[in-house]
Amino acid sequence: MKKIFVALCMVAFLAACDDSSSASAENNEPTTLSSAEEQGSSSSTKKLTDSSDSRCEECNDEAISSSGNAESSCSEELSETSSSSADKMESSSNSEFLATPCKTETEDNCEYGTVLDDRDGQTYKTVKIGDQWWMAENLNYEMDNSFCYNDSAEYCEKYGRLYTWAAAMDSAGTWSTNGKGCGYDQTCSPTYPVRGVCPEGWHLPDTTEWNALFTAVGGQLTAGKVLKSTSGWYSSGNGTDAYSFSALPAGNRNRHGYFYNDGYNADFWSATEDDSSGAYYMYLGYDSEGAYLHDGYKIYGFSVRCLKD
Repeated sequence: MKKIFVALCMVAFLAACDDSSSASAENNEPTTLSSAEEQGSSSSTKKLTDSSDSRCEECNDEAISSSGNAESSCSEELSETSSSSADKMESSSNSEFLATPCKTETEDNCEYGTVLDDRDGQTYKTVKIGDQWWMAENLNYEMDNSFCYNDSAEYCEKYGRLYTWAAAMDSAGTWSTNGKGCGYDQTCSPTYPVRGVCPEGWHLPDTTEWNALFTAVGGQLTAGKVLKSTSGWYSSGNGTDAYSFSALPAGNRNRHGYFYNDGYNADFWSATEDDSSGAYYMYLGYDSEGAYLHDGYKIYGFSVRCLKD
């Protein structure tokens, strides 16, 4: 279901579009999208919260582009319909039961494994959470439309690569046809599970599977805290990593090639499409204990975590 962007987002971005033609990006503060989004210490870093919307962020990025002039598509995108961030979250079961962490400060009873990606020889740690086997590291397979944060190899070693949705879904049909043709500015009907860019025997999780993860770790409202790594997050945003999922704040890449939010948030693609321009992703923020499903532009670069078939 779609709704018109909230009035606050509309007014803020239209103002940014009108003002950007008279000032450079270096001298303009980016438009504030909502009271839940803070401006970072520099114009190239934004701290997104659990109500962040990468579609709003995208238009904002255009309004403060390095040329100082808003792209003509900014006002067009503002008029597009989309769900509010609350509607973009598929409700997971916020059950009242307390899941039992498999790792504490003194004990580690998690069930571990590894998966070898025979395409490039890389081996990834895996962990069982509930009935699911997850990669405990971000995918780092190099392919077209995948990127290292800041175009630096050291970030790929630390965070893995950032993928457009088309790359994550294997739109070209290189390894399977389940996600073939799924990309920006077109709708598709994938066949689940979608292997996508994942190693053989693994697949890109859909929103139902992300929600199952939230439930397995005690519910969506606290899932972020227990899934985040114990270090690397801005301020006091570190998690407990109680299930060895070890989510690191890898940030993201927008369609202009700018990188944002290293240290502030983690974004993981799902295999679930929203519309021709957007797909759902799982979001963790430094300032939230929750885990959320938003929809974002398919041409953004987000991290990939694979799930065993």
